[in-house]
Amino acid sequence: MSSVTQPTARVPANLRRVSGIQTNVSFADTQANLARMLDWLQKDEVAASDLIVFPECMLSGYCFSSYDEAWPHAQSIPGPATDAIGDWCRQTGKFVAFGMLERGADGKLYNSCPLVGPNGVVDCYRKIHLPYLGVDRFTSMGQQPYRSFDAGGLRVGVHICYDGSFPESSRCLALEGADLLILPTNWPPGADTFAKYLPNARALENNVYFVSVNRVGTERGFRFIGQSRFCDPNGNPLADAPHEDECVLTAEIDLSKARNKRLVRVPREHVIDRWADRRPEAYGAITRPHSLVRDIEG
Repeated sequence: MSSVTQPTARVPANLRRVSGIQTNVSFADTQANLARMLDWLQKDEVAASDLIVFPECMLSGYCFSSYDEAWPHAQSIPGPATDAIGDWCRQTGKFVAFGMLERGADGKLYNSCPLVGPNGVVDCYRKIHLPYLGVDRFTSMGQQPYRSFDAGGLRVGVHICYDGSFPESSRCLALEGADLLILPTNWPPGADTFAKYLPNARALENNVYFVSVNRVGTERGFRFIGQSRFCDPNGNPLADAPHEDECVLTAEIDLSKARNKRLVRVPREHVIDRWADRRPEAYGAITRPHSLVRDIEG
């Protein structure tokens, strides 16, 4: 790496700047994709950002046809890619999250997203909800409980692509203190409605910031639709990419807005508190195993 972006002066303590990188990915070429990430990290558009987020399976590509085909393109965490990204983070004081295939010590393959910072790997999320699609047909389900990761005082909740279809994922991450939910994705055609509405809804219902970071390009006949989006805690878009071109989405996060769950619209007359007003005792159906869910065909 020939040059390193220098850290910028810190803005007020309650503010953070986050960038999502909507980019193409080279299938089954980890070296090219690592170089692509490092190149994006040098660009002026991310120079002032505290956290940079890349798409799902950024390091490897997604459309593998078997476990054996995918395994050589997976890496351990920590490993070569997280070490290289960690070197950049160490020199800049910034954080990076990116999708990759992980070689588990148990011999299993995981669809993962590590968060890397100045001190190396902060933590890693393994995808829990696995669609019958692409490499997810051969990956194992993550077993860890949802939790938020600390990115220099910004609390980040990580989930991946299909996880976003399950509102329980976002809610658990928000309950674990996340200020920002990141959703690295590989959305193909058919996911346009998700891209258009899901980030807004998840941000609003949890009073958090939300960024979906999708890839673009074509891989083994699959086209990826872009349409990444950044939303504020009211569900309003802060940055949008309603297209399939490579780009950077950047927005400023006010930690105080994400952490204030009690919204006083009209004093003593209109107060919204989606935390205090929860009724967990009424939600038992959500946690029942699939086999116990009422048979809607019966």
